[in-house]
This record gives sequence, C-alpha cells and structure tokens, in this order.
Amino acid sequence: MARIGVIGCGYVGLSTAVLFANLGNQVVGVDVDHAKVAQMQNGLCPVFEPGLSELLERNVNAKRLQFTTDYAVAVSDADFVFICVNTPMGPNGGADMRYVRQAARGIGRVLAPDRLTVVVNKSTMPIGSGDMIHALLTDEAADSTRIAVVSNPEFLREGSAVHDMLHPDRIVLGAADRAAAEAVAELYKSFAAPLLITDRRTAEMIKYASNAFLAARISFINEVAHICDVLGADVRQVAEGMGLDKRIGPHFLNAGIGFGGSCFPKDVMALEFMAEEANCHPQLLHAVLDINRDSRRSFIRKLNKMLGALEGATIALWGLAFKPDTDDLREAPSLEIIRDLLMRGAIVRAYDPVAMEGTRALFPTVTFCADPYEAATGADAVTLITDWNEFKGLDLERVRESMHRPTFLDGRNLYDPHEIAALGFTYCGVGVPSYPAASLPTSQLSRFVAD
Repeated sequence: MARIGVIGCGYVGLSTAVLFANLGNQVVGVDVDHAKVAQMQNGLCPVFEPGLSELLERNVNAKRLQFTTDYAVAVSDADFVFICVNTPMGPNGGADMRYVRQAARGIGRVLAPDRLTVVVNKSTMPIGSGDMIHALLTDEAADSTRIAVVSNPEFLREGSAVHDMLHPDRIVLGAADRAAAEAVAELYKSFAAPLLITDRRTAEMIKYASNAFLAARISFINEVAHICDVLGADVRQVAEGMGLDKRIGPHFLNAGIGFGGSCFPKDVMALEFMAEEANCHPQLLHAVLDINRDSRRSFIRKLNKMLGALEGATIALWGLAFKPDTDDLREAPSLEIIRDLLMRGAIVRAYDPVAMEGTRALFPTVTFCADPYEAATGADAVTLITDWNEFKGLDLERVRESMHRPTFLDGRNLYDPHEIAALGFTYCGVGVPSYPAASLPTSQLSRFVAD
C-alpha cells in the first residue's frame, strides 16, 4: 500500500486522509493548528460530518492514520502528497492562493532526493495552478528530486462526504505526465467509477465548471420561483414537471433562499474573476450571483410584507448552517438574513442542531435557543432557513399556540402550505401560493388538526 501525506486537515483534507487510510494506506495528515492535531491524533473529529468521526477513530486506532504539524514527517518518505489547504475568496473575487504557495514551498523543502514524489492538487485551484506549484516545488527541492504534479479535484458534498468518498460519480486526474496520473489512479482502483485523465488545466476547469453549473441550476429555479410568486404558479410542480424530462432531470431544482457554503459562492466568483481577467464576458456567471443575492433580499421583503414592519418584531430562525448535516456557516444565507433583520430592528431567536456555537460569536444580541419550540415562543414569525430533518416531525400546533402571531415563512418549501394554513398559520413559501390562516374548508381543517 502507498505512503501518503495530506497537507491541510480541513474538511477536504481530513476526508481525503480518512478515505485513503481506510483503504489500507499509511497516511500522515499535516495541519498548522497544534490543538486540532492533538484532537485528531486522539481519534476525535474536529468537524461535524455524519460517519466521518467513526472512520477517523477506526483508522487512528489501527495506526494507519496519524497527524502532525511537521511537514518532514508526512512528506520525506511519501509516495504521494496531497495538497488540501484552503483557497478562500480574495478581496477581488479571485482565489486567495497564499496557503497553497506556503504548502508547496513547505513540501519542496523536505522532498526526498533521488526518488519520484507525486504531488496531487486536491484543493480547488485556479486554472494554471499546477504549473505554478511545479515551479515552486522545483525551486525548493534538491536538484536530484523527481517531481510530478497531478490535479485531482474533489467533488465532496458536505453532509454526504462519506458516501461521496466511497461512491464517487467520477475520478478526474490531470497531468503533464500520464504515468503520474496513472499512478494516482491506482489509489482509486477499488472504486467502480469512471476515470477521466486530462491535462492539468482541463482538470482544474472541470471542477469550476461543475460547481458553476450546479449553482446556475439553483439560481435558475429561484428566478422561476420569483416569477411564479408574481404570476400565481407553483414552482414545486413546475420543478417536478421539468425534472421528468430526461434531458433536465430533477436534481438541484429546489427553490429556496439561494446557495451558500464553502464551494459554490467562492468557485463561481473565482471563475467569473478568471474569465474577466482573460477578457471574456461571463454574463451567465454574473446573473447566477445576482440572483443568489436577490433570493435572500426577497426573503426579507416577503417577511416584511407579511408582518407589516420588522422593527420590534420577534423572528424565530429555524436553521443556521448553510445546509443540513453540517455545521458549516461559510456563506450561509442565515448570516445575511440575521444581519438584515437586526439592521431593521427585529429581535432574533435562533435554533440549529449543530451550528449555534459558531454563530453565537458573530451575533451577541441574538437569543440562541435549546430547540425549535423555544425559538418560536412569543415570535411574530417563524422562518425556516435550513431544512434539517428534525423540523419535519415537529408538533406545529404546539408551535402555533406558543407564538405571538402565527406567521410562517418557509424558505425551503419544506412544508405543505395547505396543512400549515389549516393549523392556523399564515403561510408563505418560495414560488408557491401563499395561504392565510385556516383558509381551508372546516371539514379539511378538522382532518389536519386531528392528524
């Protein structure tokens, strides 16, 4: 089995390290955070990701996986070194590559001479980054060191990373040296997934183009939802009808309050930046980002219309993480919504199963609650921000009775509008007809209440 070093133990790096250790390889992860390294070395997972903590603990206990702050421990005798450091959004929208450059220089200084080491770019990097990394490695390494750089973009979904690691849709490898790409392909040989080998720049573009396309689907359906709001159509049935067309499919057609997280906003902006720098005119990418911003503003406008005014109103937020099954708050719609509500003089009460601690430091005036019921108590409106599974089984009659005004703004179209209205709420979703409280006939009202 291979000896693998993984530089950067954030979300992607830790998932990568655990995956390859679980396949039987000897893996050493490197991170600059001493406390985090000690935590992982004790088999404790520093991120919330279903199933990952169990795999981490298993492979640490099996001594296939260890962690360090020392590059030499991970790199000097490694066959493969994966760069998995963060590439955050820079001030101009482009990717901030400082951590990648630091990692490349750190790797180059401790590469073993007289042997081949394959350095694999796993982080999402701008087109041409493979060339830059190869140059940095060559500058730092001994003259006799043999280096190959392979681009291997990741396609993990937060909340589903373990499944995506074990059942990838495809494996993309880009290299100037096909033998190096084939050596990396051997690491994935146990997976029944299509393998695509390209040049490095094409592999880098596949990652950006994939995320930009998925973001475009989300923005498209949110634009359609806005039109449905105005014209009186139901976007849920529109999306269902679209998705039945095999050329379109049903995925990423759920209208809501826009995309967030560590990938879509950053990657669309980075691709937009690269295109503009190359004198292209990325009109669609501009529109994708504009619609995403407008989705959150529209949400606040709807809430203001439902209540008449937001100043002094108590608003319950259900969900803070950018999506279910993660504690990630990066570019989460909830943060922008909270800022807007506070700016307008609203009182905010919030609940999330795992993401409250990260939000608390950002908003000291927000009341963080023990459960959804506490958040709704005394509220003028409940707003659903993140569609966690636990919100599906709540006693909504109890919620209504505890509220000051039973108003419900469903940012993810999680609930059936008829049922919510039958329970006595004034309901509004995204691209679906709004319903005043108890708008159904009495016979139907009694049926829903009995259920």
